[in-house]
Amino acid sequence: MKLGFIGCGNMGTAMIGGILKKGTLKKEDIIVSHLTEAGAERSRKLLGVAVTLDNREVVKSASVIVLAVKPQFYEEVIGQVKEFFTPEHLIIGIAPGKTMSWLEEQCGQPLRIARFMPNTPAKVGEGMTGMCVNERMSDEDIRIVKELADSFGRTEIVPERLMDAVVAVSGSSPAFVFMFIEAMADAAVAQGMPRKQAYSFAAQAVLGSARLVLETGLHPGELKDMVCSPAGTTIEGVRVLEKAGMRSAVFEALTSCAEKGKRM
Repeated sequence: MKLGFIGCGNMGTAMIGGILKKGTLKKEDIIVSHLTEAGAERSRKLLGVAVTLDNREVVKSASVIVLAVKPQFYEEVIGQVKEFFTPEHLIIGIAPGKTMSWLEEQCGQPLRIARFMPNTPAKVGEGMTGMCVNERMSDEDIRIVKELADSFGRTEIVPERLMDAVVAVSGSSPAFVFMFIEAMADAAVAQGMPRKQAYSFAAQAVLGSARLVLETGLHPGELKDMVCSPAGTTIEGVRVLEKAGMRSAVFEALTSCAEKGKRM
């Protein structure tokens, strides 16, 4: 299989890095396109894959094509390459709001199409990817594309109607987690802890807490209660966060992300 990326920014680089690190594909099995020579040179140095400035060359060279450009450029890019699509091609879109039916309409012919919604932790092999596929995808096709997604983290197959929820709960949410880590570190700095050390404590607390949720299967509320000793420090902090509307703020932020994704 030859894999092609049209566009290779932060997300594309993270995905390819995971694929190569896990050994799912070799460097010579991947080709990427860039808009500028500077971007092309970056991919040559970081990834060692074949690089071109011609999107059409990617489609001619690869059978699995990842559309890794920003959503606003999808229509333009597909217009450049659609005449080179054949029934042998499998198309993967990674943009919010661009449905499989829209992608097929833009491509101008019936094709095997999947959608990924990965997130930035893919850069360290801890991504969470929502994946959906159209009815033309065979079981073998699904196995192949899921193996690609599993290369840079966890993958869940979901119906397409849930992809906007995926955009919110995993695609956008790392930004909010980073804000939370930064805020916790700021509080530790205010108490006299050096900033670099504060980031280590805060980030490890988030990492460990997430692993507890995934590995124990316990409800997050139950895990929270286990930390909250009667009349202790933690329940006092919980009281302050509840008073400030933390849950509601998170709820509204993710809902806004999902609604924005539907309009893209």
